[in-house]
Amino acid sequence: MFSIPGKQAVSITPRAAAQITRLMDQGGHSGLRIGVKKGGCAGMEYTMDYVDAVDPMDEMVKQDGACVMIAPMAQMFLFGTEIDYETSLLESGFRFNNPNVTEACGCGESIKFADM
Repeated sequence: MFSIPGKQAVSITPRAAAQITRLMDQGGHSGLRIGVKKGGCAGMEYTMDYVDAVDPMDEMVKQDGACVMIAPMAQMFLFGTEIDYETSLLESGFRFNNPNVTEACGCGESIKFADM
């Protein structure tokens, strides 16, 4: 796994932790799995799925009552990312403040990473 001893792969803001906890409580899920996949105009997209059983290969991050699992193939792309939850007049959703992103598309749905 891609990690530094004593440092979590991602951090979760209090707003994001509250929203993740709310979603998990409503659906009776164990947590939220975050990953990346090929797609979008910039080349990659974030994925988010409910988790009912923890995969031992996932990196698990627990913070403020929220439980997030990071898929093994996404760990190197997400290391150092802050997950936030924002609400505005037009939309609400999770935001990934990822230092590994080198480019994002205009619509904000897809991202590009430096060649790793």
